[in-house]
Amino acid sequence: MRAEKSALFLALMVLGGCATAPGRPTISNPVIDENFPDPAVLKAPDGYYYAYATQGEVGGRMQNIQVARSRTLAQWERVGDALPVKPKWASRTQDFWAPHVSLHDGRYYLYYSAKPDAALVDGKSGLCLAVATASRPEGPFTDIGNPLQCGEGFINIDPMAYDDPATGKRLLYWGSGFAPIKVQELAVDRMSFAQGSKPTELVRVIPDASKENYQRLVEGAWVTKYGDYYYMFYSGDNCCGPDAHYAVMVARSASATGPFETLAHATGTPNSVIVEADSRWIAPGHNAIVQDDEDRYWILFHAVDVRKSREKDSDAVNSRRVMLVEEIEWVDGWPRIKRASNEEE
Repeated sequence: MRAEKSALFLALMVLGGCATAPGRPTISNPVIDENFPDPAVLKAPDGYYYAYATQGEVGGRMQNIQVARSRTLAQWERVGDALPVKPKWASRTQDFWAPHVSLHDGRYYLYYSAKPDAALVDGKSGLCLAVATASRPEGPFTDIGNPLQCGEGFINIDPMAYDDPATGKRLLYWGSGFAPIKVQELAVDRMSFAQGSKPTELVRVIPDASKENYQRLVEGAWVTKYGDYYYMFYSGDNCCGPDAHYAVMVARSASATGPFETLAHATGTPNSVIVEADSRWIAPGHNAIVQDDEDRYWILFHAVDVRKSREKDSDAVNSRRVMLVEEIEWVDGWPRIKRASNEEE
């Protein structure tokens, strides 16, 4: 990192290689060396960690929602398409993005984004938030039959469901498209918004920010509680393509619904970044957090391997986003990524 950044974050940039310690899984990144963008993670009762990702080709066939599982976070196996049948309202499109899965009372809820068939007619309908359910973590999930919410462009993407341990409220975080990250209460059925509820803006974009600030676009919120604070991990500002410029940032709050204070504001650092590009991995971001049985915290995220930035020559550059895993440690009330040995640097 640049010299002006706090010494607290000097260790954050080493993303590749192996991380091992007594009692810890040996992580050799990438843990999924295939296109597996926007990963979400769930630790299921069967002892597996399940990772879910945006649509992608597997074995030459398109999967709408990719799924893999692991017992250790280190070795992963594919387990098919979580959403093998498209919803009736998006049966002719092929845009299934950024899933999140939660488990409640023996039922699994898949929150995702999709482009509606209406976009093929009017040419302007944006992506919609959607919900599907299943009896098993790998699916198959069945859409509830109608989108949760639609809007312009790609504002309604990157949903993340979270039950607030303090209030018991069911919450849904989402947002992108140069709009703020928002949260709104879900109804008891978890398939609609609570009657009378309204979205609350949590983290806003900074349109005139410098490139190094990364907040010209914010998205991919993931909330977890540690100690007295709720931590929102989020990403910005350009996930992929020729101008890929992406990083994971963090903010915290005493309440699940905010207000959230960014790391930059709290510490006086130039930005709120905790995971940024290095010489091997570029545009790292869109993360998920999971706590293991030993109460250690791990971050899963995608990044582009500079040695293979696309699956096929016909693909756009920086379109192959593989999955990495790193351990989190907590220092002075903020998360940081443990330094991993980097065998190939």
